[in-house]
Amino acid sequence: MNHDGRPEGVRIFRAPSGLFAIGIAILLALFLLGDAVVRAGWGRMLLLAPWILLAFWIVYENAYVSRVQIDDDGVTVQNLLRRTSFGWKRVRSIELRWQLVFVLDDGRKLSCYGGPAKAGPVRRPGRDGDSREPAGIRALSEIEDRWEAAPDTADAPIIRSWDLPALLALGAIVIWAIAAILIANA
Repeated sequence: MNHDGRPEGVRIFRAPSGLFAIGIAILLALFLLGDAVVRAGWGRMLLLAPWILLAFWIVYENAYVSRVQIDDDGVTVQNLLRRTSFGWKRVRSIELRWQLVFVLDDGRKLSCYGGPAKAGPVRRPGRDGDSREPAGIRALSEIEDRWEAAPDTADAPIIRSWDLPALLALGAIVIWAIAAILIANA
């Protein structure tokens, strides 16, 4: 295990803007909830909190949660609330269009919202005409290397599922919001 709790060899690709967006959302939510406590007290803050948490949940799902996770045995792609896992032997090809696309052996194409994306070359300041390889191309190379080096046992079936913890959190926030409306109108 690594120091961050992931097994050895696991690599996660996310949109770089996702971490920034979730950081801003956390700071904004804490500020708004703290301001509500200071101005109106804990009771009123608890009536306001589900709306702030709902906005935070939307930012979290749209900006941060989508990702591509690879290891020696296969891939897990999470696009918003939908999760797809499969072994490397299920992959027929990997493409990098506007985003990473896996073509699977069942004939479907799986676009990855949170994985590497196509971008132009990055220019180094101060050097004329000198450019590095874009991050999306480097990530694609790493993913293709894992695919090519996959053992014959990496043939896990394609499993599509929902992100149950996120749906449960949404349900709790909606119930809290309904209770807040009922309490405020009582």
